[in-house]
Amino acid sequence: MKLVLFDCDGTIVDSQHAISAAMESAFVAHGLVPPERSRIVEVVGLSLLTAVRELIPDGAQDLVYSVSETYKDAFGNLRRQSAHEEPMFPLARETIMSIAEVPGTVLGLATGKSRRGVDAVIERENLHGLFETIQTADHNPSKPHPGMVLRAMTETGRSPEQTVVVGDTTFDMEMARAACAKAVGVTWGYHPRAALTQAGADALIESFADLSVTIERLLTPVQPAA
Repeated sequence: MKLVLFDCDGTIVDSQHAISAAMESAFVAHGLVPPERSRIVEVVGLSLLTAVRELIPDGAQDLVYSVSETYKDAFGNLRRQSAHEEPMFPLARETIMSIAEVPGTVLGLATGKSRRGVDAVIERENLHGLFETIQTADHNPSKPHPGMVLRAMTETGRSPEQTVVVGDTTFDMEMARAACAKAVGVTWGYHPRAALTQAGADALIESFADLSVTIERLLTPVQPAA
């Protein structure tokens, strides 16, 4: 019995360019100097209001809210353009579909995206029916709070010992640790591998090809010596 919880941005899909462009547009619309793209990418994974608050630490709450709403509009406009790209990372689809077929294993998403954003990815990439639980920023505290993991475990009937979080940021690692679940850091995402290790990753993987065996190793109970 296993629950495999995936982050989305930076783990399954490479959305950094669209996110950065939308955030830059939102800042400019409010007469603000946009942050460096590297700084924007650092906060990907947090819920939107939390991310914008990180980018405008001295901003009034009304400004943070307004920039967040403008970002939503800007990202939505980008998504509707034919040139919009949020490509899946290599082997993501194949690996997710393979793990979903393992008896006793259920999949979920735990993401700072909105449910609307998640549904757009699922529709575009034809990932329907693969995720038994979907936890988004709409109804959960922002990562690294463990709420998304705890709620996913409740919905699927899995325990912390049966749960692994797969993500690319320190927020994912810290969220997993706070929920007493295992944490797998992916090295193709937006936070450096050293930071993932420091945040508590139980394992790091270089490719989706390494994920299945890593999950099996982390979630297989250790048998007592005879």
